[in-house]
Amino acid sequence: MQEFNTCISLPKYNPIINSLGGKIKDEYFRRVFSEIPESKQVCYPYREILRQVYARISFFQRINQESHPLSVYSVYKCFDQNVASRIKKGTTAAAVYSYEDGARDTFINAKKQGLKCIYELPIGYWKSARNIYEEEMELNPDWANTLPGLSDSQEKLRRKDDELELADLVIVASTFVKSTLTENSKVNKNTFVIPYCSPIKSLLKEPPNHKGPLRVLYVGSLTQRKGLSYAIDAVNALKDRVIFTMIGKKTTQDCEPLNKALDHHAWIQTLPHDQILHQMKNHDVLLFPTLFDGFGLVITEALSQGIPIITTIHSGGPECIRHGIEGFLVPIRDTYSIIECLDLLDKDRDRLRCMKEACLQRSKYLSFQLYQQQLVRAINSVTC
Repeated sequence: MQEFNTCISLPKYNPIINSLGGKIKDEYFRRVFSEIPESKQVCYPYREILRQVYARISFFQRINQESHPLSVYSVYKCFDQNVASRIKKGTTAAAVYSYEDGARDTFINAKKQGLKCIYELPIGYWKSARNIYEEEMELNPDWANTLPGLSDSQEKLRRKDDELELADLVIVASTFVKSTLTENSKVNKNTFVIPYCSPIKSLLKEPPNHKGPLRVLYVGSLTQRKGLSYAIDAVNALKDRVIFTMIGKKTTQDCEPLNKALDHHAWIQTLPHDQILHQMKNHDVLLFPTLFDGFGLVITEALSQGIPIITTIHSGGPECIRHGIEGFLVPIRDTYSIIECLDLLDKDRDRLRCMKEACLQRSKYLSFQLYQQQLVRAINSVTC
């Protein structure tokens, strides 16, 4: 790798940060890329730093608007333009690897330099997402204001299409994402499905077993894109047989059924990654009934902590778990199927224990080495 470009990249060794500890240290090391030599790291920090500060001083709704100069989209578009300018000056690299919403300008200049353009699409195609969200607005209007993407501008959507058309190779993490490209006639002949890996460093040796009510965990943004209302309905149907914990941030203050659920169940707004893993091992099952996800990283994280997963085929779940072994794959919007799975796991604790053990074994198989081999093979297909 010739260069690694990002918004914020911080040095690994900082005695002041090491002495502070706590949240400041956790936030700092989220932006440390110790596996990459610092000489190869190029960062464009100023706009992202301003966004981070601005987002923390109660202007959340305004900064969430796409047109705001410090929105995620605006910052990422600026980052794309900076990388494109750097490529224009000349490079000896053979290819450039970019992500959705931050690739168009980079790819345009890369093409002029004769570079191959490799594109990672982390979530399904936008038209398929919009179809599901519009259906969901009709089915659950009380949750409509938690749905993302419906207000995306035509400019942003055109950029997404331009990026796909410019790509020589498309990397997706699940067959679900590839299917959304196929159904919209956007699939590239060089499209590779490469699931993400499991965090082996955090792998438990033996899964814990708990007595009492079934401990159910949800981790993710508190939106209807994640199928959250269906999770809440299923848990509520089982009443005191289940203890339900949600970890995630609100995207709005104005969703009454969500606010009611958060008052009734345990809710943690945010946690460092290691503490999320700790929460996982203290629960019995991860509930992730998402409507539209490219790949839920919480699935591989749950496997590493030995807890079965109930999820949908719109999640990357089929790439990670086998139905009835490490978890269950249910249709989207199917509260009854979720109830059946939770009921089974609550009543049959021996099966739950066996599934927990299977999760740890599956986590070992979904290794970084496997991911690395598949990714290198895909990149070599267009660069060699």
